[in-house]
Parts: sequence; C-alpha cells; structure tokens
Amino acid sequence: MHKEYKVLAINPGSTSTKVAVYADSTCLFEQVIRHNTEELKEFNTINDQFSFRRSLVEQELAKRDIKLSDLDAAVGRGGPLKPMKSGTYLVNDRMCDDLLNHVQTEHVSKLGGLIARSLADKVGIPAFIVDPVSVDEFEPLARITGIPEIKRPSLFHALNLKAVAHRVANDLGIDYYNASFVMVHLGGGISVGIQRNGQMIDVSNPNDTGPFSPERAGTIPTGGLVKMCFSGKYTQKEMEGKLIGNAGLVAHLGTNDARQVEERIAKGDLEAETIYKAMAYQVAKEIGAMATVVNGRLDGIILTGGLAHSNLLIGWIKERIEFIAKVYVYPGEDELQALVEGAMRVLRGEEQAQIYE
Repeated sequence: MHKEYKVLAINPGSTSTKVAVYADSTCLFEQVIRHNTEELKEFNTINDQFSFRRSLVEQELAKRDIKLSDLDAAVGRGGPLKPMKSGTYLVNDRMCDDLLNHVQTEHVSKLGGLIARSLADKVGIPAFIVDPVSVDEFEPLARITGIPEIKRPSLFHALNLKAVAHRVANDLGIDYYNASFVMVHLGGGISVGIQRNGQMIDVSNPNDTGPFSPERAGTIPTGGLVKMCFSGKYTQKEMEGKLIGNAGLVAHLGTNDARQVEERIAKGDLEAETIYKAMAYQVAKEIGAMATVVNGRLDGIILTGGLAHSNLLIGWIKERIEFIAKVYVYPGEDELQALVEGAMRVLRGEEQAQIYE
C-alpha cells in the first residue's frame, strides 16, 4: 500500500485566493477566500499583498485543524517566469527572486509560489509550482515570424492544458510521453496548441494570435491594426484594451458571459448567433492548422476550459473538426486539482521535480 500524501494548494486571483488540501485524490476541503476592493486598496503593489494573503491561508487551515506539519508538500500557482519546460518545479531562491521582481509581467498568480514556499519552509517540506503560463517548449520553426525582430512567444493556459492531457492519456490507457494531441482551452482567452510527446511544441498565444475569445481579439489583420494605432484617435493603453479585455465577444456583443450570448441566440438574436458561430469557426480553423504540425498524426483533439460546458459552442466546433481525429471534451478548469496532481506525481516518484535556473 502506498503512502497517503497530503498537499496544500494555493491559487491567488485578482479578487480571491483559492485554497485546498488533498489527501491523495481526495479533497479534504476547498475554499475560495474573497477579497473586496477596499481590502486590496491599501496595498500599493502585488508584493505588498503577500503577508495579507498568507495569513488568510493559515486561518483557513486553522479553522479545519490542519497543521502544516500534517502536510507533505505545498504547491502554488506559478507566475509569469522566464521561459521554462513544463513540469513541477521546486520553488527555490532564484524562482522567489524572479517572482518578486516580475521578470515578465506583474501578475497576482506569482504569490502562489511565494506563499507556498513561506509556509513549507516553516516545517521543512517541499514547495512546488506547476506549469506556469511561461512554459516554453516551442520547436525552432514555431518561433519565426516575417519580421526578424519579432519572435512568436509561448504564453498559454499551460496548467489546465497539461493537467487535462495527463487525464486523457490516463483514461485512454496510453503513454502521456508518447502521445500527440491538439489541445484547446476555451475560456476568457482561448489557447490552441499541439502537444507531442509531452511537449507543447506550438501554441497560439491568446493575447496575440489565434481565435478571438470572450475578451481578446486574437489574430487581427496587421494593416488595419497599424492604421488604428497611428490614427491619433487612441492612446497606447486604449489600443491595448482593444486587444485584451475589451475585445472579442465584449466588443461585438457587450458581454464576456457566454451564457448571456446563448440566451440571446435562443431568443432569435441573429447578430449574437453570427458572432458566437464566428468564434467557433476560428477555433476550428486553428485546430486544423495545429494538426498540420504533426502531419495529422493525432491521438485526439481535446477541448477543455469553462466554455467547454457549452453544448452549442462545442457542437459547432466538432462538426468542423471530427474528420481530423477523435474529439474528447473535458469541461472546466480545476486549477487547484491540477496543482495537486503535479505535486503528487513528484511525491510518488512518477516525475522528477524540475529545478528553475
């Protein structure tokens, strides 16, 4: 009988901190700690929120009489770090320094690794992060663009996509490291990638390219974009908002809530139907493009993320892609579970912990 491992998972978001403790695959508790605007207003930077959020995590553990000494590991959401291979990483001093100094961009997810390390150090257990957004496994050809000064970056929903790829491989009874999948995360942003032999060798960065989504513009005709940028009508910040945040469904239909869009479609709103169907069309087209990277040799196409709950959207996508490969739908994005699964693979000796350098 194998040892039962207990793992604390921490996932900070802009207005919440999600916390869970698992014993193997059993969730002992899961809690979403909400942070209102007034609470966060007193902090000038994300780093300043560290002690506040760590204290709330400790309070949740105390409420349930869970001691740090009861745990075998702590795992946190990884922030935007330097480009790195996928996997579960020990939170070392170098990583903490980069998380504190936001080497790529400032994002609250970085507090996950910092809080995990701080709590783990109190009782001498390891702290991990799993598959941060900066996972980079591109092949050389995938980086090249028509402008030598601009390279295609790897930035995508790595945590959810990697976790679901593990689950699908396990459910199919095939080796994760010998499988090829087109992977699609359907959320506020949409990532479409091709994973071969455990590595995401190409992906559409949801902030720059690929399908438009509920909040992002996706690939835009460059001529029109350049004209808008130099029209004098918009500041740089306003243009950035037109690409991320105020784009996609929000720009066309005034909402990022797919449920509202589907309600409008059900009531006969033809504009809502056309825009929503166009998003499905672009997702399907990107899936087809990714399939060419491995010459169509696929073990499946995987659709996941919050929007994968939509039978309407999934139906429109599937009717265009089912000729390519079998489609597997795994709705939702349980990030806490994904963090725990990554830590468990290391604790059980199924994977080696990666070292951040």
